[in-house]
Amino acid sequence: MRRLAIALVGLGAVAFLVGAISAGRAGAESATTAVTAGAAETPAAGSTAGTTPKVDVVQASGLLDDVLAHQIEQSIADAESDTAQALIIQLNSKGSVVSRGRAARLAERIANAKVPVAIWVGPAGSRAVGVPGQLLAVAAATGIAPGSRVGHFGEPLVLSSGPLDLGSTGTALKSRTAGASEARDLGLVRNPLNEPTVPALRQMVFAIDGLSWQGSTVDTVDRIVASDGTARNDLTSPVRLTKLGLVAQLFHTVSSPPVAYLLTIVGLGLLLFEFFTAGVGVAGVVGAVCLVLGCFGIAALPVRGWAYALLLVSMFAFAIDVQTGVPRLWTWIGVVCFVVASLFLYRGLSLSWVALATGIGGVLLTYFSGMPSMVRTRFATPTIGREWMIGTMGEAVTWVDPVGVVQIGEGKWRARTNRATPIEAGGSVRVVAIDGVTLEVEPEQGAARDYRERRGDRIDATTPADVIDNADTKS
Repeated sequence: MRRLAIALVGLGAVAFLVGAISAGRAGAESATTAVTAGAAETPAAGSTAGTTPKVDVVQASGLLDDVLAHQIEQSIADAESDTAQALIIQLNSKGSVVSRGRAARLAERIANAKVPVAIWVGPAGSRAVGVPGQLLAVAAATGIAPGSRVGHFGEPLVLSSGPLDLGSTGTALKSRTAGASEARDLGLVRNPLNEPTVPALRQMVFAIDGLSWQGSTVDTVDRIVASDGTARNDLTSPVRLTKLGLVAQLFHTVSSPPVAYLLTIVGLGLLLFEFFTAGVGVAGVVGAVCLVLGCFGIAALPVRGWAYALLLVSMFAFAIDVQTGVPRLWTWIGVVCFVVASLFLYRGLSLSWVALATGIGGVLLTYFSGMPSMVRTRFATPTIGREWMIGTMGEAVTWVDPVGVVQIGEGKWRARTNRATPIEAGGSVRVVAIDGVTLEVEPEQGAARDYRERRGDRIDATTPADVIDNADTKS
């Protein structure tokens, strides 16, 4: 009953977390709308921001997966329906895990949008590598922040058409990246101001001023001349910033290689521990949640099937030795399988040394020290091996038929009884022997008798001494 209560509390906590995330997402969307409205109602001095159409900005960070691709497409649709002047994609991505067809559809959506879609690789130090970098070729305008790089397109190229022909550029950046100046020389940096570097998002909004697209011109800047004759540029278009909601961000995060890897092994480890502790408690609930999220991430990533199978085999090997409480041959087999699986788990992607060190180091510590200690603690007390426990009475926590769990004093023990005398939950038990961390028990009444006791019934007090001696000798 106690474990059932813990499980219900754990499930309730998960439900509460999901509700809180949904509420937080709605609150975040409301806050974004409020900020946008406030910006539109309070134009800068000398500007016409109250009447000028806005510029939308969407943040695209991390690997390009289905979640991020959908967010970009949704932002384009929102910009079109809200008659925004333009959409700027703030890009920082080191690769893609979507199919070539999915990437081509995204590129086509950007190229054929009703509003101009610009891409800014920023802030400083950002990357646009692989397919995300190729998207610059179909954008209406582009800009790169200082210290950012683009390239390493590989082959074959995903994009077949767009404002820029990636033929020669793709060949030049097939296996390397370029900075802002070289990217402009290759045609990857294109904006009305022809600036080689665009240091900040505000400057990117300035840079698209005057951009022509499908018969209209983007107007984001107003040139103001002061009384002393000095001129300055003032931003006239309000900017609306959007990004992934909390739920979408959660699934985007678990789709990253290190997070999916760590969630998977943590989930498997917690479930393995709970399996050997006879019940479903907090560890089981947390392990199940981690494993579900980890499987979602694994499904979204390019995973080698044999490596993932080897990961499961390693957990099976660990389980064999965990039940003995002592690391042996199977533990070493599990370690070898786990290390190989970790190194070759992803196809085309690699785990950082931090993720590998955390995963492999955590497994070694867990299955050589932590897990055996936890199992022994759960099913034993410091009184293991003391003869006074023989004959002690206790109570069966679960059915002992022939293996189960009993409570002796304040501790729970793994127990085993004769197959002929199963003990129901709640029944009284008596300890008759101790085998390692397992108690051998019998019911208080009706215990099965072994051959020595049955032999004793046949030998009464009147049996001659020499017959008893002969019987002992034969036995």
